[in-house]
Amino acid sequence: MDDRRLGVLSGLAAYSLWGLFPLYFPLLEPAGGLEIVAHRVLWSLVFVGLLLTVRRHWSQVRALVTDRRRLLVLAGAAVLIAVNWLVFVYGVNSGQVVETSLGYFINPLVSVLLGVVVFSERLRVLQWVAVGIAAVAVAVLTIDYGRPPWIALALAASFGLYGVMKKLVRVEAAPGLFVETALVAVPAAVVLAVLHSGGNGTFGNAGAGHALLLVTSGIATAIPLLLFAAAARRIPLSTVGLLQYLTPLMQLAIGVFVYDEPMPPARLAGFVIVWVALAVFTADSLRHARAGSRRPAAEIVPAGL
Repeated sequence: MDDRRLGVLSGLAAYSLWGLFPLYFPLLEPAGGLEIVAHRVLWSLVFVGLLLTVRRHWSQVRALVTDRRRLLVLAGAAVLIAVNWLVFVYGVNSGQVVETSLGYFINPLVSVLLGVVVFSERLRVLQWVAVGIAAVAVAVLTIDYGRPPWIALALAASFGLYGVMKKLVRVEAAPGLFVETALVAVPAAVVLAVLHSGGNGTFGNAGAGHALLLVTSGIATAIPLLLFAAAARRIPLSTVGLLQYLTPLMQLAIGVFVYDEPMPPARLAGFVIVWVALAVFTADSLRHARAGSRRPAAEIVPAGL
């Protein structure tokens, strides 16, 4: 199998797994959002640590932890991705899967805006048009929900800022994830200790199957990230950018067709406007990629799920 085909298959696998997360996290109930994220942090640390041992990549981790600047940036990334995970789990387990999908639809456009604000990058005309259309969509959805779509905006903002951190410190997927989870492992352990001391922890108290599912949260976190890294090395970033829309499309379908979440006409109109914005953004990006120009501001980073 040639590298390009392997890259496409790896990307499809990564984004498909992320797209299935709304089916996975409800299986972890009765654990609450904080407990799920705490277990996700700790078991990711264990799984990735084993992986680094097998692949003998500990030297990359040592290089990260001895560089104070990169360690501080990764600490910021760790907090942001933990917030992203917590908001996502809350959204999914509170029956708001459709709104979580919206967050990942608008994430590329938020990343573009952050490129302008943080890195003083300049947008092309069509990119500004796409951002403007997305702003109209958010206004329409605010009217429909009767409030701003906070879950979607929090997911897009936290992951967009996470992408900024990752752009400041370029690291391989496994060493980066290990350091990030290690930096928030102590707070995660404290959360679990407090929950169990108060009789609210579910690990070991809700059956062996439930405990095993919590353990698998580490594997579920790491494998899509590693597949994404394999894809990003083998295929053009413009292709990766197209594949990333698979995740929110799957989440939207799960929310509407599996969980029967409402999709009134006004909400559907808001989503359609978002898709128009993404179509403009993607067409402009592909046109410039074919012309051999430099990529737009947004970095393609894994979906943060």
